[in-house]
Amino acid sequence: MKTLYLVRHAKSSWDFPELTDIDRPLNKRGQRNAPEMGERLAKKGILPDLMLTSPAKRAIDTCREIAGKIGYPAEKIVVNKKIYHAYTLELLDIVSAQPNDINSLMLFGHNPGFTGFANKLCHVDIHNIPTSGIFCCTFDVETWEDVDFNGGEFVFFDYPKKEQNGQL
Repeated sequence: MKTLYLVRHAKSSWDFPELTDIDRPLNKRGQRNAPEMGERLAKKGILPDLMLTSPAKRAIDTCREIAGKIGYPAEKIVVNKKIYHAYTLELLDIVSAQPNDINSLMLFGHNPGFTGFANKLCHVDIHNIPTSGIFCCTFDVETWEDVDFNGGEFVFFDYPKKEQNGQL
């Protein structure tokens, strides 16, 4: 069994027009939402075997915030430049290339690629994975190479504005 988590980076800042897209930091909302989502994962007891992130500053910062909340060692975070601007086939290639001793994988990246990928993995119809959104599915396979479109079993989809325990 393999478990895949797709985490869209938290809300980024547009306050520094001189920065390139890859260098944009989190804004105040993103700085609040990333740790909040990490706390939600911690409450579910989620601790992936591997965390891979896009090299974009906003994705790395989101990954680090969540890692801190769930107890994943920051030094084990792996930056994968292929995630930046990746679409469904490229994301599937990234997942398929992971070592098989990894049973749970958490990717940190971007839309529109992540939303399209989530919809192709399972029989779901998610219009948009919002910033700080987390999508999870499992695959009844032995190897990451066997992960394929429409082969996933939907587990959960969470995001900051989703109702939690009767509250927004």
